[in-house]
Amino acid sequence: MKLILNTVVKSTHHKKPILTDVYFNQNNTKKPIVIFCHGYKGYKDWGAWDLAVPKFVGQNLFFVKFNFSHNGGTVEKPIDFPDLKAFGENNFTIELNDLEDVINWICTNESFKNEIDAENIVLIGHSRGGGIVSIKASENCKISKVITWSSVSDFGARFPTGEILENWREDGISYVQNSRTKQQMPHYFQFYTNFKENENRLTIKNAVSKLTIPHLIVHGTNDDVVLLNEAKNLHKWNPKSMLLIIDEMDHTLGCTQPWKNVNMPNYLKQVVAKTIEFILK
Repeated sequence: MKLILNTVVKSTHHKKPILTDVYFNQNNTKKPIVIFCHGYKGYKDWGAWDLAVPKFVGQNLFFVKFNFSHNGGTVEKPIDFPDLKAFGENNFTIELNDLEDVINWICTNESFKNEIDAENIVLIGHSRGGGIVSIKASENCKISKVITWSSVSDFGARFPTGEILENWREDGISYVQNSRTKQQMPHYFQFYTNFKENENRLTIKNAVSKLTIPHLIVHGTNDDVVLLNEAKNLHKWNPKSMLLIIDEMDHTLGCTQPWKNVNMPNYLKQVVAKTIEFILK
């Protein structure tokens, strides 16, 4: 397995780096490209994500995972959140642009041209990343399949309303505590205004309803972060999608950070197996 780790992909929209990992068997065979997008307060090296990689590569898939440019990590410290200012400046449009930049970088990179099928790109997104890949799949004709793990179904519904929203507007900033690192993580009010300015594009229902490609939705019954009903909404909006409900699985597919076991948790193992089966069929 060839590994190209922590490569900086340059954005065409801003100056922050997009830290990217690439994994593949170097065998001059054109492979489906599989791109994994992390979720809110996440990153490419979170939990047991790394342990899933060999399973994809073992099926001769060209696997890519990356950090969204404004996820709060840096090139020097990609784990956790040393750059809280960037975190506060993040929004859904930036994440969609980052994903587009990663797609374009892979497809135009001369060193990959004999290893990739640039017309066969599979997107996988976890949690908030599921919303991002759903929208991107509706916009980019190179996307051949889209898969969501524990995905949100409505970005707008996750914003505050009433007095809390007005206080955020007045202060220009709000904070959410990271329960693990105990950091007070900022959101500048531009996060909300960017959503409202692009609401039609950023409404996941609009994107999912237009999908004509194969679409797999994976969710657990014990997800108390993003409730199972959100997966059912996605399936309702795209009745041709495949809904896989895993009994007792939580939001993180059994993973924790840090993950110290040499094996994937059983739920992630199940999800990866079903995901690969869906990609290959």
